[in-house]
Amino acid sequence: MKIWAFTDFSLLLSLLLGGSAEQCGSEAGGALCPGEAQLSNAASKPGMPCAQEAYVVVNMVGVGQRMIIAVMAVRANMLKHRNDPRCHAVGFYTYDAFISAAKEFPDFGNTGDDLMRKKEIAAFMGQTSHETTGGWATADDGPYAWGYCYSREKDCSDNYCASSSKYQCVAGKQYCGRGPIQLSWNYNYGLCGDDLNLQLLQEPELVETDPVISFKTALWFWMTPQSPKPSCHAVITGNWTPSAEDVEAGRVPGYGVITNIINGGLECGQGVPNAAGEDRIGFYEKYCDKLGTTPGPNLDCYQQRPFGNGLLGLKDIM
Repeated sequence: MKIWAFTDFSLLLSLLLGGSAEQCGSEAGGALCPGEAQLSNAASKPGMPCAQEAYVVVNMVGVGQRMIIAVMAVRANMLKHRNDPRCHAVGFYTYDAFISAAKEFPDFGNTGDDLMRKKEIAAFMGQTSHETTGGWATADDGPYAWGYCYSREKDCSDNYCASSSKYQCVAGKQYCGRGPIQLSWNYNYGLCGDDLNLQLLQEPELVETDPVISFKTALWFWMTPQSPKPSCHAVITGNWTPSAEDVEAGRVPGYGVITNIINGGLECGQGVPNAAGEDRIGFYEKYCDKLGTTPGPNLDCYQQRPFGNGLLGLKDIM
């Protein structure tokens, strides 16, 4: 069923994308933390210091199945500088756009127990924050406070046009990285457009001009398997079992396999850490900490052989 607890999930995403930094809980005489007053049938902890980053609200919504049950109210804005004037995507990535896009992917952030759901949100935000980062080593508030700074690849001079019998490039169009996942290449735009019933091959610029479409492309990539690659969703929710070939290639369940899915050809199998891989891990660990979950094992892909490119192969283009 596609009817689910959007009230709960929308609160979570509103806090991820635009939460306030006000004091609450025991830091402010027991004042309600952001969003707490909006929830019904809640078992919250209003006295918890906001310095602990979050309080848990459990709200059961029954329509014949167990829906989203955990909502984290996060004091600190996880995407603190996304609307900084120095960012290309000022005002583009909004809470409402994320919610509208997520309605088409009911399993996203809604699989498994509370900790698993929070882990998936942290993993998605970690990977997409890296893809869109505007941070640097000595940036204000650190390098992991600058996710969602770009809606398009910094240098779009490469058209990313590959030979394809089904998804031929349209004259004058560029298929460089766009959106939270930085969708790139004509065949990715074509397949994604087919699945979402959008003319992305003909109008790739929609991914950088329409925020709902932009988030849809990222969620589509996250939720869609393409052999030999599993979906990112299946990996982070524990629903992927490595094949014998995967095991032989060092591809074991964990956040590192998601990096392999997204950009294994450039970042995986090198045997030593690289800047991009460390940045992905840094974002993820920060978000896990804020959401009160654990990142789990196998965070990198340095010892993993890359998957075959498949149709979903992306490039790290930031």
